[in-house]
Amino acid sequence: MKIIVVGCGKGGTSVLASLVGEGNDVVAIDNSQSVIDEIGNIYDVMCVCGNGTDCETLEEAGVAKAELFVAITGSDEFNMLSCFMAERMGAKHTIARIRNPEYNDKSLGFIRQQLGLTVSVNPEWMAAKEIFNVLKLPAVLSIERFSRGNLEMISLKLKNESILDGLTLIDLRRQYKANYLVCAVQRGNEVYVPDGNFVLKSGDKIGLTASTGELQKLLKMLNLSQKAAKSAMILGASRTSYYLAKRLISSGTQVKIIDKDRARCREFADQLPEAVVICGDCAEQELLLEEGINTVDSVVALTGSDELNILISIFAQTKNVKKVIAKVNRAELAEMAENLGLETIISPKKITSDVLARYARALQNTEGSSVETLYKLMDGSIEALEFNVSPDFKGANIPLKDLSIKPNILIAGIIRGRKATLPTGADIIMPGDRVVVIAANHKLMDLSDILLEA
Repeated sequence: MKIIVVGCGKGGTSVLASLVGEGNDVVAIDNSQSVIDEIGNIYDVMCVCGNGTDCETLEEAGVAKAELFVAITGSDEFNMLSCFMAERMGAKHTIARIRNPEYNDKSLGFIRQQLGLTVSVNPEWMAAKEIFNVLKLPAVLSIERFSRGNLEMISLKLKNESILDGLTLIDLRRQYKANYLVCAVQRGNEVYVPDGNFVLKSGDKIGLTASTGELQKLLKMLNLSQKAAKSAMILGASRTSYYLAKRLISSGTQVKIIDKDRARCREFADQLPEAVVICGDCAEQELLLEEGINTVDSVVALTGSDELNILISIFAQTKNVKKVIAKVNRAELAEMAENLGLETIISPKKITSDVLARYARALQNTEGSSVETLYKLMDGSIEALEFNVSPDFKGANIPLKDLSIKPNILIAGIIRGRKATLPTGADIIMPGDRVVVIAANHKLMDLSDILLEA
């Protein structure tokens, strides 16, 4: 698929790398020659140095033949204009990154309609939503939702001397009778789609799927149930901080925000009168102690520096804060942070890349069982995908135990109407269902890709 990406900053480069990794024919546009030279040296892509709203630049990039056009510069308005030009010049689908909180749902709907945008993405809003979900269920590392929340997938880290250490998955089901499915395990650098004989060990990161109620039941059985955070200290007055604070305040959570930029603090104090806004340096331990870092339920580090977010989070953990979350965009630093003991790490760049990878796959679909949701899990080694089942799916109306499914692939859920089922071998997939698939070392474009060729 031919995809054009305008804007090769940090976010744009992350998106570009993801799309190239998916095997797409990518063209990069940026107005900085040095940036374009660097992109050309690293990635096998066509590079065009120029303005993403200039007709000649877009023509040189081949916009008329582009199946997907992505504008992800630092300017919302530039992105919208660039997509508008691309759509008028023949691009089939356009996606603009629009991050400004002033563009609310109503205005965004009008903008998309008038400019012919296929969709808009807001990395900071999506990251805030993900953080909020985790703060409401603090025992987990991450929560992924399918079919509008009818089915959820959580990840957990098994602590040292975990009560699950040494249990096979069959034993786990016998001892803890809730309706759940262990569908992915990461052990060191290895990932597994486990069967019933798989033996869990302390230190494993495991992925479980279940309905919300069943997950709560299981966490309670495992003594992992924790109350939702009632107080949060947010470090850094960023866009993500604003979106997160609004959500937390509306849910009754006490919010304190700390940032050293006086103008930003005034702005936040005006926009979020229910929050306590402190002007100060997040890196000063005395300030953090003075403001009660050792008394809050949660600390979320959202400054503009990955390194500072990691350091603050480690300090918060030494003060026994129940839930600590750090924003870390650089993959190499995220891995280092995990090795240092940080469990919950959020990356807006990764979230955006996952969204665009899902759109690209959906557009490449040929059988009609298109990708509805896509999450990259366990450092990207495992994918969780939700497919909408078409009438042409060859595996429809056949018991799962009779299907020839490729290795390292698991059917983790079937959603029929509003009912989510964790399937057994006797269950069948029907046209109109939504199916959640877990895949390791596979790139699934269509639901039919799970089947071995006859």
